[in-house]
Amino acid sequence: MTDDADSIVQLPIEDTLDLHTFHPREVVAVVEEYLHAARQVGLREVRLIHGRGTGVQRARVQSLLSRLPFVVQAYDAPPDRGGWGATVVILAKPESSTAG
Repeated sequence: MTDDADSIVQLPIEDTLDLHTFHPREVVAVVEEYLHAARQVGLREVRLIHGRGTGVQRARVQSLLSRLPFVVQAYDAPPDRGGWGATVVILAKPESSTAG
């Protein structure tokens, strides 16, 4: 029997995340957590590879991105970076804490 702790996967925080390795129902949660982490390590641009397919994952990802306040811009990747099979996300700088 496995518990949730056994199923947690640590991902390296890089400027590209390929969503093909995740179950479709996990994609939105994975993207949101990944973008939070990417922002915290100082990344300003991340490319999400969701694939072309029927466009369902692309639509789900872009719907999430439109709701996240720290996403400055999101757009289809240029052809040499995946075209409409990938989305480029521009992130706002993380807010610095002003401990006094």
